[in-house]
Amino acid sequence: MKENNLRKVELLAPAKNLECAVSAINYGADAVYIGASSFGARHNACNNLDDIKTLVDYAHKFYVKVFCTVNTILDDKEIIQAKELIENLYEIGVDAIIIQDMGLLKLDLPPIPLHASTQCDNRSLEKIQFFEKIGFERAILARELSLEQIENICKNTNIEIETFIHGALCVSYSGQCYLSEYIGSRSANKGCCAQPCRKKYTLIDESENILAKDTHLLCLKDFNASPYIKNLIDAGVHSFKIEGRLKDEEYIKNVTAYYRQLIDKYADKTSSGTVEYDFIPDLNKSFNRGFTTYCLDKNRDMFNFNSPKSQGEYIGTITKIADKYFEYKGKPLNNGDGICYISDGELKGFSVNKSENNMIFINDLKILKNLKPKTDIYRNYDIKFEKQLKNSKTKRRIRVEMIYENNILTVKDEDYNFVSMDISQTEQPNNPQKMKEVFIEQLTKTGDSDYKVENVDILGYLPFMKISEINALRRELLEKLTKKRLENYKQNIQKTLSRAVFPEKSKDYKANVHNKYAKEFYKECCCNITENSFESCKNVKNIELMRTKHCLYRVFNMCKNNNYLYLIDEKNKRYKLIHDCKNCEMVIIPEKNQSL
Repeated sequence: MKENNLRKVELLAPAKNLECAVSAINYGADAVYIGASSFGARHNACNNLDDIKTLVDYAHKFYVKVFCTVNTILDDKEIIQAKELIENLYEIGVDAIIIQDMGLLKLDLPPIPLHASTQCDNRSLEKIQFFEKIGFERAILARELSLEQIENICKNTNIEIETFIHGALCVSYSGQCYLSEYIGSRSANKGCCAQPCRKKYTLIDESENILAKDTHLLCLKDFNASPYIKNLIDAGVHSFKIEGRLKDEEYIKNVTAYYRQLIDKYADKTSSGTVEYDFIPDLNKSFNRGFTTYCLDKNRDMFNFNSPKSQGEYIGTITKIADKYFEYKGKPLNNGDGICYISDGELKGFSVNKSENNMIFINDLKILKNLKPKTDIYRNYDIKFEKQLKNSKTKRRIRVEMIYENNILTVKDEDYNFVSMDISQTEQPNNPQKMKEVFIEQLTKTGDSDYKVENVDILGYLPFMKISEINALRRELLEKLTKKRLENYKQNIQKTLSRAVFPEKSKDYKANVHNKYAKEFYKECCCNITENSFESCKNVKNIELMRTKHCLYRVFNMCKNNNYLYLIDEKNKRYKLIHDCKNCEMVIIPEKNQSL
C-alpha cells in the first residue's frame, strides 16, 4: 500500500442525526459534528447519548472523529447540567466538545479536547492566540475573514484552525447577533434563532423615501469556498467545515462527496478508507440560494434579495410561451423536476408535469400566463439526481493486504494495524495451484464489509480447505482487525487549561457572559465585564443588534452618504442602519424610543 506524503487536512461534515452522520462518514468525512441532547446552537438538532455512542463506535472504525456541540451560553443552573453532559460524552468516546461559554473552563471538566466555537467571535489573531495560550485544541474562525487574514492567523499560531467552506451564511458575525432575541425572545446564542435575516424588510432614507419595498434585504447567498480550497490548504488551515446541521441526508451525501474529491487533489485525509462513488457530486443540485465566496476575496456579490428558499442550478432561458407549455433553451429537464424563476423580485416555482424536447408542460395555467420570454429558469429539485442519491450504493472501504506464511494468515490495514490466525491443517490439497487460486479468490470476496483486500501473498504451500472454511476464516480475521483498530484508536487528551491575558481590558454584553463562572473566568484573564449578556437583562444601552459585512449602503451606492438608512420589518418595527466604512461593515440598532 502506497504512502501519501501530502499534508493531512480534515473534512468536517454536519449531522442532524445518526443517519446523517453515518452518511457523512460513508461519503468521505474525516470528522462529523453533531448536537447532543441539549445546549447546542441548533435547538432542533438534538441527539441522545445512545445514538451518539453508536455513532462514535462506527466513526472510530474508520478513524473518523466525532465532535459534539455544547455551544450555547448557559445560566448558573444550565452550566452544571452541561458539565454532566460533557462528562457523559467523554465517557462514550466523543473526540472533542465545541463550546462558547467560557464559564465551563471554571468547572472540573474531563480531559476532553475543547474547540472554541465560531460563536466566540473568532476574527482576530489576538483572540486566537488567547485560546491557544489557555489550552484550547482548536479555534473555529469567523466566516467573515479574508484569505490573507486566515493565512496570517495560521502562520502566527500553533492551534488547530478550522474554517467554514460551504453552506448557509449568518449575515451577522456569529455570537454577535441579538436581533432574534430582541424581536421575539428567541436567542441565537441559546440555539433558538428565528432567522429574522431571512424575512422581508423595507428600506427607507431619512426623508421616508422608499429605496426597496418588502424585500429580503438581509438574506445572503450560500457560501462556496471550492475555488479557494488549495489556497486555504496552503495557508495552513487544518479543518474544512461544511455548515448544515439541519440539512437532509441527500444534501450531506452530495456536498461531502464533492469536497472529499476536491480536497483529495491537494491534501491527504486524516481518517481511513477510500470511498467508491457511484454518482458524480454536483453542488448546484443541492439546496442553495446561489453561491458566494463571501469575504475570502474582494468580490462583494454576497446577497440574494429574492428569496431565502433554494434557487438551485441555472437551466436556461424561456424562448416562447404557448397555450399549455413553454419552450426554453438550456439543460434537459425531467418529469417531476422542481423549477423556479424570478418574477417581480420574488422567487416563484412549479413542478414539471411533462418535458418533451425543449417544451415544458405544466398543469397550472395561471403560472404559464405569468411567464415571459427571456426569463431565466432554475432547477431546485432534480428528481433523477435525488433518486440517485437516495439509492446510492457508495461504499467506504479500508484497504488491507493478506499474507500467508508458515501456516499463519496475517491481515494488515492501511494504518499498519494487523492481526494473525493459525490455520494449520493436516490434509494436503490434490492440486496445490488450484488451492492457491481458490484461497486468493475467496479472501478477496469482502462483499459489503468495510474492507477491501488489495493484495494476497501466499508464501509456501497451503493445506486443503473448503470454500466455506476460507470464508469463515476471512470473516473472523476481519472482525479481529476491527477490534484491533478500535483498540489502537488514539483519542486526544485535553491538555491542562491555564489562564492568559484577554486581548481586551473590558467587555460589555458582547462577551455573552450569562453566568457567574464566565464572569470569574474573564476576571482571572484581566478583563472586566461591564455588562452581562443581552439575554439575561435586556437593558443594554446602545445595543448593536447585528454587525455585518453585508452593507446596504454599499449595495445601494450610498457609501459616501452621511444620512441614515432605516429598515422596517413586517410588523412595522424600525431599525437604524449605521455604516462603518473604515471596517466596511454595517451596524443595525433599534430606532430610539422604541420599546423592547
